[in-house]
Amino acid sequence: MISHICGKITHSGEGSVVIDIGGIGYQVFVTKPTLNELADKKEKVKLHTYLHVREDALILYGFLSQSELEMFKLLISVTRVGPQIAMNILSQIKIEELAAAIIHEDEKVLTRISGVGAKNAKRLILELKEKMTKKMEGFVLPAASSINYDAVSALVSLGFPRQAAQRAVESVSGGNVEAIIKAALLKLKE
Repeated sequence: MISHICGKITHSGEGSVVIDIGGIGYQVFVTKPTLNELADKKEKVKLHTYLHVREDALILYGFLSQSELEMFKLLISVTRVGPQIAMNILSQIKIEELAAAIIHEDEKVLTRISGVGAKNAKRLILELKEKMTKKMEGFVLPAASSINYDAVSALVSLGFPRQAAQRAVESVSGGNVEAIIKAALLKLKE
């Protein structure tokens, strides 16, 4: 198995990058946040990888952090969640928020991720809650009732992308939920 890959990016496409190692280009599928972070890198990059073996293909998935790779492995261990769905999930939500949603059994957060319906959300909670609780010990997770968490959830329910909503909420200083939502809406309209 290929544990990690280190080299220069020669090409980046939609959802993947090609990393040159000794004259051989390896196509590595990455999440949208990873793709954005790697877009302008000129120096060598290191990606933690997972090699998915299918009957007709060998597919390499890459992650900037070991924790993102571990979350990917947890996700694909769930019934009916394959690598594509797992990458889609990791492209739309931060690891900590995903863990919090699973641990707090927040189906609404999970169903807001495109490609995750009510059945998949329930399955993720059922199959991962115990594992996630053990894995995330010692990490500070967003509380189910935290003000920022509620504000982001409200903005997502209004139709804003989760990542944009998170950035807007994080750029706003404290207050109650309503004040944060109003200030974040102003940021999102800029």
